[in-house]
Amino acid sequence: MTGEELLRSRGLRVTRPRLAVLEVLAAGGHLEVEEITQRVRQRLDSVSTQAVYDVLGALSRAGLSRRIEPAGSPARYEARVGDNHHHVVCRGCGEISDIDCAVGAAPCLDPVNAYGFEVDEAEVTYWGLCPNCQRRRGADG
Repeated sequence: MTGEELLRSRGLRVTRPRLAVLEVLAAGGHLEVEEITQRVRQRLDSVSTQAVYDVLGALSRAGLSRRIEPAGSPARYEARVGDNHHHVVCRGCGEISDIDCAVGAAPCLDPVNAYGFEVDEAEVTYWGLCPNCQRRRGADG
């Protein structure tokens, strides 16, 4: 599905900034707003940081992007949505990678007590050291 088709399928107007942000997110990664803004500016003549925030908000509400906020880190955005995946964050450099949820049933969606909530998504964040930071730690040792 093209960016235009994606936007229309979610009832959103097709605009150049929305298309550019979708394109940037589709390239992959867990990007901060500043990174997204820089990449969008490479595609468009001019776009404000506020316009990018507005687009990201609209895309997130429409289910076309996902906002994650690891503790101590600025918000990041990704295009991977709708599959209840999780993240692993490096305590050393802040690198973030996707981790698929358990195959088959998603145990994280079946808490012992949901206090009356109907749970449809879980955000699990694993913390540790990425391979590069592990090597650096070993070299410092």
